[in-house]
Amino acid sequence: MIEVRVAHLGLDRATNSPVVILQEKDGERVLPIWIGPAEASAIAMHLAGVKFARPLTHDLIRQLIVGLGGDLRRVTITQVKDNTYFAELHIHRDDHIIQIDARPSDSIAVALRLNAPIFTRDELLERSSIETVESSDVAEPLDADQLKAYLENLDPEDFGKFTP
Repeated sequence: MIEVRVAHLGLDRATNSPVVILQEKDGERVLPIWIGPAEASAIAMHLAGVKFARPLTHDLIRQLIVGLGGDLRRVTITQVKDNTYFAELHIHRDDHIIQIDARPSDSIAVALRLNAPIFTRDELLERSSIETVESSDVAEPLDADQLKAYLENLDPEDFGKFTP
């Protein structure tokens, strides 16, 4: 496993979709993961140090882990199947290790809030490094003003439809 860090949050120019760019901690390879606008917002708000009076979903998850006596030791981006990435939260509590399947975007947002390291498999970095080098349209970093404008212009339809 290779430790990675959030290098930046960007926008895919071809699809106008948010992309989180993970970079290996001690190297140059990157792993771009396309994410939803809500998760991009959660990651961006944390990176920008934005605080709210009431906890948002990822803050609530943080409070649940800590409140139940757990310790998020790591997040692992495990695999990609049919262009969908998979991740796991590794929570330690007493002498138990609990692995929870989660989306990478949610896992990253929680890891940032708990200062937990993020890891991925070497083969995922190898695979995406080739694609990233070949494509100039992968991601364009957002500065604070661009991010604010992007979030302000989101349409509620971007978050999907609620069906009971």
